[in-house]
Amino acid sequence: MNPASQPTPTIVLVHGAFADSSSWNGVIERLGHDGYRVLAPANPLRGLASDADYLGSFLTSVQGPVVLVGHSYGGAVISQAAAGNPDVKALVYIAAFTPEAGESALELSDKFPGSTLGSVLDSVSFPLPGGGMGTDLYIKADTFHDQFAADVPTHVTDLMAATQRPIAASALEEKATEAAWKTIPSFSLIATEDYNIPPAAQRFMAHRAHAHTVEVEASHAVSVSQPGAVIDLIEQAAHATTH
Repeated sequence: MNPASQPTPTIVLVHGAFADSSSWNGVIERLGHDGYRVLAPANPLRGLASDADYLGSFLTSVQGPVVLVGHSYGGAVISQAAAGNPDVKALVYIAAFTPEAGESALELSDKFPGSTLGSVLDSVSFPLPGGGMGTDLYIKADTFHDQFAADVPTHVTDLMAATQRPIAASALEEKATEAAWKTIPSFSLIATEDYNIPPAAQRFMAHRAHAHTVEVEASHAVSVSQPGAVIDLIEQAAHATTH
């Protein structure tokens, strides 16, 4: 088939912790305007293996090539879910974790200085299906703006804080078992004013993955504050799959 006639990929957007799929709204709107089919499934945020299995099952419903995009913890999920899936043609990491097999998100975040997340978290216990108790993590509402989205207006971050989805603490400690970036072309956006995942950690992971990398002066919530920069990188990845 002539490269110019390759089908346009579907863009699948995977949010991370303390967010939901609405964090992609600005990105979805313009990608749709540019002619892409865009899907943004909910990320359960319960555990890396189970979240990746959930995303992997969702991907079986998508026809044709896929550009898979992950923000924050969503990067770890896409790295695992895409392993062995020939339809995933590119991985895009947006201020995200890009773990090697055997690494956890918490381990990577702690590898470099710069994260202030641990000091602003609330812990809430919840019952586990098989018995016992787990711990959910939330960002304290009065710190959400400065910690997560300092370059987003407060009237927006107030809503983001109120609707944030918690992540099970165990998910951040669970080690990856797959690293799809080893076999799938990768693209990485580094948010230089990120207080959740240190920019140095993002650079380390992007370099290791041989990712095409851009740096943006933005908070962790770069998909909300600067959707244009996120879209530009996603569309670069999409173009690379068709040419």
